[in-house]
Amino acid sequence: MTRILLTGANGQVGEELWQTLTPLGEVVPVDRTIWDMAQPESIQPIVQDVQPSLIVNAAAYTAVDQAESEEELANLVNGKASEILAQAAAQVGAGLIQISTDYVFDGNHSSPYLETAPTNPLGAYGRSKLLGEEAIRQHCPHHMIIRTAWVYGVRGKGNFVKTMLRVGAQRDELRVVTDQIGAPTWAKDLALAIAQLAPQLSPETAGTYHYTNSGVCSWYDFAIAIFAEAKTLGFPLQVQRVVPISTVEYPTPATRPPFSVLSLQKTSALLGTHPPYWRDSLRKMLAEWQQTTK
Repeated sequence: MTRILLTGANGQVGEELWQTLTPLGEVVPVDRTIWDMAQPESIQPIVQDVQPSLIVNAAAYTAVDQAESEEELANLVNGKASEILAQAAAQVGAGLIQISTDYVFDGNHSSPYLETAPTNPLGAYGRSKLLGEEAIRQHCPHHMIIRTAWVYGVRGKGNFVKTMLRVGAQRDELRVVTDQIGAPTWAKDLALAIAQLAPQLSPETAGTYHYTNSGVCSWYDFAIAIFAEAKTLGFPLQVQRVVPISTVEYPTPATRPPFSVLSLQKTSALLGTHPPYWRDSLRKMLAEWQQTTK
């Protein structure tokens, strides 16, 4: 039976992966209580002990703004730990699937980014994730790096959808950035796609892929859709107005790429289908979340 080592098993994507990977074999989940990615020396013994045929790495340092003041820690978790994981995977002959990010790009494109587009991260988080990508390519040829963006889901601590609904229940007016363009990604769709891609990992398919939901929007568009769908489902909302603002009006420690739409052609060809449209997935996520909070 296939044995799959899943890191970051208690995270937003990790919990979904735990469900979607189970039909493929025995999933061995590890989270930070078992394996702290900030202590990379703990990685190799676990891989040797589990002897997986596949490793799916959903563990990461994801605090984008905090990374600006904690770049060393971000590099340790996203860079060095990925390097050691790649080396350990190669030693036991395991395939490795790594989740990466749109933040490896600078956002100066006006058309969707191909997997082969030059990288140029604007901040510490993007740089740390790029270090991880480069280490995996160097040390574990049998890999898939899957870049994604704007991830949200029912599980995990916080994301844009949960934040909007929390503040939308407390305030009459919200201000949301309208000049950053991307594609939201439901964690469950991402996890399902990874479970479909995993059995196809081979020397011929190894490499970098992009996966988000289909379609494009701004954070402002996303917020408007969240409130419209949530209102239909009867979520308690107080918000009356969403005001579009520019990035300049909402300064953050980390610089975000203004355009981070990822090309889905390569991944769609391997999956044999296009990812679901972002608003359809948003609707499903909200309905699922509503059921879990009843």
